[in-house]
Amino acid sequence: MAYLRSFFIIFACLLLGKGIQHLTGLAIPGSIIGMLILFTILSMGLIPAHWAMQGCHFLIRHMALLFVPVGIGLMNYLDLLTNNALIILLSTIGSSVVVFVTIGLATHYKEKQ
Repeated sequence: MAYLRSFFIIFACLLLGKGIQHLTGLAIPGSIIGMLILFTILSMGLIPAHWAMQGCHFLIRHMALLFVPVGIGLMNYLDLLTNNALIILLSTIGSSVVVFVTIGLATHYKEKQ
């Protein structure tokens, strides 16, 4: 019964997020909005965290399996990915460098205090 309640909470937040995205036409995916709703509900204590914990643990435990359809779906766009490989590679490296420098500077200034 705990799994059912947990999946219901997660699925309700997903549907609510997708509904908000559809009605407002936001460029943010509905699944991301749903995760933010779930985070807000749990952070505010509107529902106890242990109500959603079992379903979350189950999904995290099987996360690798959930990436298989996405990986196979990318094969449909292999020519597009190969044509833009340099741009994808440079943007990935550039954003990683920005994150590394930001974290390094933040840690440096935090340790000085």
